[in-house]
Amino acid sequence: MKAMHMKKLAVFLALILVIGCTGNDAVIEGSDKMAENPTAVILTSKGEFKFELYEKRAPTTVANFIELAKSGFYDVLTFHRYDPGFVIQGGDPQGDGTGGSDKTIPLEIHPELKHVEGAVGMARSQDPNSASSQFYVALADAHFLDGNYAVFGKVTGGMDVVMSLRVGDRMEKVTIEQ
Repeated sequence: MKAMHMKKLAVFLALILVIGCTGNDAVIEGSDKMAENPTAVILTSKGEFKFELYEKRAPTTVANFIELAKSGFYDVLTFHRYDPGFVIQGGDPQGDGTGGSDKTIPLEIHPELKHVEGAVGMARSQDPNSASSQFYVALADAHFLDGNYAVFGKVTGGMDVVMSLRVGDRMEKVTIEQ
């Protein structure tokens, strides 16, 4: 009888573990909950949104984004691309999708980071190692991008603001919270 109760308890605990791992923290498979991650805070002309930066799984991409944010690079830049149901994109000092920062970074793909709604990724040209400063937020799942573009974060607050952004809306200030 005692063994039967232990088995039921083990099954119950396993179920709790499975249910707990399928919540919002696992929307991007393998959310970096191993340690506290930095958070990017984007104050826009339409409000504020935040996204967690996956420092452990995309270290080069995250370091590049943090460096640019801390230098003030993103402040007062506009969002230059809006594709309904796909992405909102910004980070181009030219404002037309052709510009970037002074350096590029290599494509950094982690198999657990997927293009789900709210995923933050790096834009690039046809050259996989051409990402610079332009980033996008997925407005819906876009799994056809998985393995081809670097996901490095996920929106954790203000997705309603993200959904309201359009071409010409401004990033007033981008800060990093550690």
